[in-house]
Amino acid sequence: MKTDPADLRREIAQLYPKRDRGDLTERVFQAKLAERTVALYRALITGRMAEGESIECEHHFVWTHFRLMQSILREPAQQATSLFLTNRRLFRLRSTIMPTQPPTADTRDETSIDVVPLDRILALKTRFQVRSGEIILGGMFCGIALAFHSWLSITGPFLLGLGALGVLHALLLPTRWIEVKTVDAVPDTDPIVIYGIRKKDAKNLVRCLREKLSRS
Repeated sequence: MKTDPADLRREIAQLYPKRDRGDLTERVFQAKLAERTVALYRALITGRMAEGESIECEHHFVWTHFRLMQSILREPAQQATSLFLTNRRLFRLRSTIMPTQPPTADTRDETSIDVVPLDRILALKTRFQVRSGEIILGGMFCGIALAFHSWLSITGPFLLGLGALGVLHALLLPTRWIEVKTVDAVPDTDPIVIYGIRKKDAKNLVRCLREKLSRS
């Protein structure tokens, strides 16, 4: 695969007319788009690395749904984040993903890159938050089922069960993420966070970071 950002941007842009013409199915389009978008992000990071520096781990996620790159372009505009751990630093690339606009990883999609040297990382802090939106939605389903039970003899029990399951899911499986604590962190700023920590690549990134911290 090409590693020049300009070439990758052209390849990404060419995918859209191919899909519109029917040369690519939606599934193939999404797969190729995800692959080349990640390659573009990786190429930008590689261009900033010093001699002798190499990528050891990487993790990609999308804010809000924490879904993998394969499905991000089926959603409204969202913020994609890519984390690249090298033998010297941790890079964070963030970019706005638009459903109808090819990713460019520049000012057009508000791409930014932050860098933290490994010797500035103090610890990894696990945090969690109850999914309040899911609880509210589940409660609404239960409320509708109970309030109109006489009219909803068939769908009422289904709504009640679905709502109860939603509430239980939100309470038993809260959103969890890991915050990277740094030496010069400023309160109320935007820290580097790792979402989707149940994913294999996220677990690998966290493991590599903890190993490096234990050796420092």
